[in-house]
Amino acid sequence: MNGISVPMAVVDFIPVVMFFIAAVVLQRDLYNKMSKGAFALLAAGSIMVFLGGSFKALWKLLYALNICDFDALNKAFFPMQGCGFLLFFIGLLRVKNRRQDAALLAVPAVYSSNLIFIIMQTVGLAGSQAVLAVKAAKMKKGNAVICFAVSFIFMLGMGYLGSRFDSSSRMNWIAQLINIVSQGALLLGVLILHKAGLDK
Repeated sequence: MNGISVPMAVVDFIPVVMFFIAAVVLQRDLYNKMSKGAFALLAAGSIMVFLGGSFKALWKLLYALNICDFDALNKAFFPMQGCGFLLFFIGLLRVKNRRQDAALLAVPAVYSSNLIFIIMQTVGLAGSQAVLAVKAAKMKKGNAVICFAVSFIFMLGMGYLGSRFDSSSRMNWIAQLINIVSQGALLLGVLILHKAGLDK
């Protein structure tokens, strides 16, 4: 894969850290408002998204440093992020059906194509951002609604770039910046809700 440099690989960790902070703040604020099952799904989804992003960033770093091309880290990205975002969304909806939860957790073992994970990621992202935007609207925090909308739009932009990705350095940097804006907007929206008393 061309176009991967060490600075680019390091920058790839920034949106991962941003998502992690946003997820931790959300989990702390919502802990007392969710059933244990729903919270477990939210936490599990957060961990899967974080690990998926971390694995891909680590793969880029190892590749850029000419240590190795550990492609398994890269291939884990879509299955982990797809399932992770879907579980994150279901947790936000406070789903309590344990059988349904178990079925969703079994999906990675059944499918090998990335298409199902891309669909899961899109549904999970759209649903999560919608739930958070509705919550922000109820709390009369229009600026947070805008943040969640921006985050989702830029995530869709990542998907669009993925369909046209040419592995060039320029394309990699564009993707990095779009991802940082998306995760930065998510983090800002979550922090706005936190400051407004989401945990109360």
